[in-house]
Amino acid sequence: FTGSMVYTKVVAAWFDLKRGLFLGIVGGLGNGAGAAVSPMFTLLLLSHFGWRGGFQGIAAAIFLIGFPIMYLLLWDPPKVVRQENDPAPQDEEGMTLAEARLTPTFWIILAAIGLAAGCMTAIFTHMVPMLIDRGLTETRATIVLTVFSVVTAGWQICVGFIMDKIPKPWIAVPFYVSAIAGLIVLQYSSDYSLLLFAGALLGIGLGTEYGVLPYFLSRYFGVKHYGAISGVIYSVVVFTQGLTPFLMALVFDSTGSYDMALMVIGAGLLFGAVLILMLKPFQYVPSS
Repeated sequence: FTGSMVYTKVVAAWFDLKRGLFLGIVGGLGNGAGAAVSPMFTLLLLSHFGWRGGFQGIAAAIFLIGFPIMYLLLWDPPKVVRQENDPAPQDEEGMTLAEARLTPTFWIILAAIGLAAGCMTAIFTHMVPMLIDRGLTETRATIVLTVFSVVTAGWQICVGFIMDKIPKPWIAVPFYVSAIAGLIVLQYSSDYSLLLFAGALLGIGLGTEYGVLPYFLSRYFGVKHYGAISGVIYSVVVFTQGLTPFLMALVFDSTGSYDMALMVIGAGLLFGAVLILMLKPFQYVPSS
């Protein structure tokens, strides 16, 4: 109930012309800042109060910070007053889950984003041991992972802004390709500066997948039944994000190398890019 699906529904309902930008700010800046601050906060609690104090401190932060903000400041948008003969806004006429799942678009988004997010999460999970295997120190490997993480957060804002300016689904494809390029550098280079660049390219890919998913869902199916539709899509995405790191570990254990897993992940990203090229124009376009 506190997942990003809840927030993206509310944000998509509030914003139309700049929907991509504000979805990116909530997803990128919000989640990115939280992901950066939370581990440090928890570590501070653990060092002073032990694991029980750590759990209690996290609970206190949720109750004292998260709950009041949600309760006092998070509201549904006001209903638009229309003349009697005015047509309803497109978003209010959005598809139901039953209608959405009968469209090819639903399954293309499910496959393209779910597959790519799973592939990128596997890379993110195994980044540090992979780079240590390559000869980097643990500190340098962690810095590459940090670049990956920071760019993932920041790029969600960028891709949201781009989607507002160019509301076409194919705009995501070049950023998928950048992730593939980062994957190639990661696989074949041991140069630290190039690996930092690879981390940034991979962050662009993962940030794009996180950024375009809520935008795609709201533009193809509207926001009236966004919760039900996104619930199905997000559940598949989370499932693949849990499964693919495990499969990548199995490949490493059986072959003694990450090479085969990286090739499969590259093929998965390429397939996801091809699927996005198959998407039709958005149905619920921004109003003027």
